[in-house]
Amino acid sequence: MAETTLDILQPGRKAHITHLLLEGAVRRRMMDLGFVPGAAVDALHKSPCGGIAAYGVHGAVIALRGDDARKIFVE
Repeated sequence: MAETTLDILQPGRKAHITHLLLEGAVRRRMMDLGFVPGAAVDALHKSPCGGIAAYGVHGAVIALRGDDARKIFVE
């Protein structure tokens, strides 16, 4: 699988985080939630309007806005 962003990952697919393009408090928050390089992530659900999606990481389900998911790179 080629490198892409988390928002492109379709429900039912799995990937590993390669890096984050987030900065400051948002970056720290994502890393605290488990979105760290090397972590496995599962795309679980996308909202009908497409603005929010749910991801499984380290046994937790986390909902992210598309703007944040676009800045998390996976392969």
